[in-house]
Amino acid sequence: MADKRDYYEVLGVDRGADDATLKKAYRKLAKKYHPDMNPGDQEAEAKFKEATEAYGVLSDADKRRQYDQFGHAAFEQGGGGAGGGFGGFDFNGADMGDIFGDIFGDLFGGGRSRRTNNGPMKGSNVRVAVRVTFEEAVFGCEKELELTLKENCKTCNGSGAKAGTSPETCPKCNGRGQVVYSQQSMFGMVQNVQTCPDCGGTGKIIKEKCPDCRGTGYIPQKKKIKVSIPAGIDNGQSIRIRDKGEPGTNGGPRGDLLVEVQVSRHPIFQRQDMNIFSTAPITYAQAALGGEVRISTVDGDVMYDVKAGTQTDTKVRLKGKGVPSLRNKSVRGDHYVTLVVQVPTKLNEEAKEALRAFDAACGNKPADKSAGGKKSEKKKGFMDKLKETFED
Repeated sequence: MADKRDYYEVLGVDRGADDATLKKAYRKLAKKYHPDMNPGDQEAEAKFKEATEAYGVLSDADKRRQYDQFGHAAFEQGGGGAGGGFGGFDFNGADMGDIFGDIFGDLFGGGRSRRTNNGPMKGSNVRVAVRVTFEEAVFGCEKELELTLKENCKTCNGSGAKAGTSPETCPKCNGRGQVVYSQQSMFGMVQNVQTCPDCGGTGKIIKEKCPDCRGTGYIPQKKKIKVSIPAGIDNGQSIRIRDKGEPGTNGGPRGDLLVEVQVSRHPIFQRQDMNIFSTAPITYAQAALGGEVRISTVDGDVMYDVKAGTQTDTKVRLKGKGVPSLRNKSVRGDHYVTLVVQVPTKLNEEAKEALRAFDAACGNKPADKSAGGKKSEKKKGFMDKLKETFED
């Protein structure tokens, strides 16, 4: 057995691992490599046998103690190999029934006798979307949706059976809504409990179906539903309307209607949580001298007093001009405005002269036009000066 891997390494646990850790590790490997989950894969089968053997030893206190002291040699020469079991190993000392029931109950539906719920079940939720403007999302609004929902068939009162007839007990499941399949595995017979394919889990078979609903018990109907959009809702958030979804089964309640709100983009405003952001243009004179500027907000235009000497990209805060809180609409965020100084691109001659006078008053001298476009005289070298001397 010199070629065998260490059992702790096989399970991927430390030597001090407790029983719960061992069981969890083996459960994971057994699910992954079980032959029934990997048909025809000999490598997976070998790894499953290896993991099962390792767990069979380490889950038994006496065998684990022997293995920790002597390693694989503790089970050579009849120490365990003479017995039966998986791969020639004796597992009589290990409580494999519990672990197999736990694992294969999940794999095959047996062991733990898992059963599907055949009682009243709530119907599925219905999801729809509604588009609102930026302002509607900020202040809230009312929207009307036209939907097609399932309603009980009035002809059969929701039974699905033709008038004068009734649903019959399903012969395949005897009205239980479930069928049990037995399957042979390497550990014996396991049972798999599944929903009855003939009655769909209802336990009833409709031989003569209602001509109006075709045996479903429901008829699609168009309905108009008003949706109240709360102030402060954000893009992608949903509103739940109770009992407006799909009908339940076996007498269960209807599902819910989930309305997803899609907020359209605004040409000026941008939103982040409860705050709004925008930019506002100001003239060069307003930036230099200060004064009132008009700023657009969701509440309308407001006048803001700009300080003298304001630089471009200066950010100002309009307190309480943001988005209301969904929990308390009296609590609002802020509006942050970036002031951008606009430089005029078209000036008449009078405006140009005024700017030149302003520039001169600030101590700035205009550039010498005569120097423009002319090359500066090249500095004369020694040979140039000598040439000029002889020419003279």
